[in-house]
Amino acid sequence: MAFLAERLSRIKPSPTLAATDRARALKAAGKDIIGLSAGEPDFDTPANIRAAAKAAIDKGDTRYTDTGGTPALKQAISAKFKRENGLDYAPNQIIVSTGGKQVLFNALMATLNSGDEVLIPAPYWVTYPDIVALAEATPIGIACPAEYGFKLRPADLDAAITPKTKWLILNSPSNPSGAAYTRAELRALADVLLKHPQVWILTDDMYEHVLYDDFEFSTIAQVEPKLYARTLTLNGVSKAYCMTGWRIGYAGGPKELIAAMTMLQSQSTSNPSSVSQAASVEALNGPQDFIPKHNAIFKERRDLVVSMLNQAPGLHCPRPEGAFYVYPSCKGVIGKRTPDGKAIADDTDFISYLLDVEGVAVVQGAAFGLSPHFRISYATATEVLEKACQRIQRACAALR
Repeated sequence: MAFLAERLSRIKPSPTLAATDRARALKAAGKDIIGLSAGEPDFDTPANIRAAAKAAIDKGDTRYTDTGGTPALKQAISAKFKRENGLDYAPNQIIVSTGGKQVLFNALMATLNSGDEVLIPAPYWVTYPDIVALAEATPIGIACPAEYGFKLRPADLDAAITPKTKWLILNSPSNPSGAAYTRAELRALADVLLKHPQVWILTDDMYEHVLYDDFEFSTIAQVEPKLYARTLTLNGVSKAYCMTGWRIGYAGGPKELIAAMTMLQSQSTSNPSSVSQAASVEALNGPQDFIPKHNAIFKERRDLVVSMLNQAPGLHCPRPEGAFYVYPSCKGVIGKRTPDGKAIADDTDFISYLLDVEGVAVVQGAAFGLSPHFRISYATATEVLEKACQRIQRACAALR
């Protein structure tokens, strides 16, 4: 339509949300659909967190707050960064936003100019390149295939940096692959970044607490303190605390950057929900014992899904270190034909086939910048996952 802004042509609807919406629509139409496209824990928000929200409502904490977050929540975030990551962020170095996506949006819109480049290891969360493009900068994907553990290698990072590079976006554990960087791997990347002082680092640590097999989490400003002054450390309560709908993300970084992000937020959404902020204070300060219990269940689901997908003809599924996704290769089915004679030309064809024939909704690897793969979220009931994997096995076996 002629009256729409030209900038909208640079982005597309979120493929993960589109897949989730399509699955919901088919379910509403009476179809037998198993949706594995949404990155959302199936556990309820813990009772103490819900109680804190109810108490905030009863106390009348339902008015506007400071744009960048309440003092109580900023203090809880500051304490969390110090306790868990060894990072010192004062209140004026912290912003609270309506989800991690808004933190990312604020940071990139406040800093990018036309011609700037942002390095994004692929596979990547679908939102990263679109926000970069909306900010009139250029997203540069760096392929990180399965044989590299879906992780960025120092030599590839060094080769990708140009005088136009403004940001590197790191995500560990990763959406969509579940890959997580060890301290040594971050150390090697930090050594490259120290040679390029113009490059800032946005580290998305949203899945920090969703880890398996005794994997120890590290974040890059913790590993290399010399990068602290040009690192934005993003996190939130959505995943580990089962608070996706509460919409609270946050970040710590240089106070000048945080001030610019807060100013931008003041002219868009203003403050995040007051009630959600009160609940988040309890999430960060309260008991954490439910997290390892949830992770034990996620680990069982991970192992089930990896095992069953690796038994499907033409699929290969690596075992991730964290998050609640697997990112299997479907290379072995590309070029085959469905029972009705349709060719599977790419991963988009394959995921359409799974939905049409077996009613399993997943997301194509093309959406995450690395094909031929697809993403499954195993943040759902074990029996549902087992049924879905049986359907995928059946669909793969039917290809010729």
